[in-house]
Amino acid sequence: MASFYRMSLNQDEPHFLHACSLCRKPLGFNSDIFMYRGNTPFCSKECRQEQIQIDEATEKSQKLSSSSRSLMKSESKTSSTTTTTTSARKNVRTGTVVVA
Repeated sequence: MASFYRMSLNQDEPHFLHACSLCRKPLGFNSDIFMYRGNTPFCSKECRQEQIQIDEATEKSQKLSSSSRSLMKSESKTSSTTTTTTSARKNVRTGTVVVA
């Protein structure tokens, strides 16, 4: 098993299980390693949980920014186009509610 940790195709790059991905603390040979998203090692549950929270916050902000961009695009399209109704002869913006 020790040869697995030492075996590497490129000697310049350390093996991915040598250090915690968050705090860079060296991972011991005979210690627990907490994995996340495939091959991301962490030295403790706390480090792994912190990374999960960071990832969730990043994904949430990306979803909010992309949804706000698409909302702004759809609003600009609907506000720029107007139609004339034949029965009332009033200009009405598409996407708005008309109350009589």
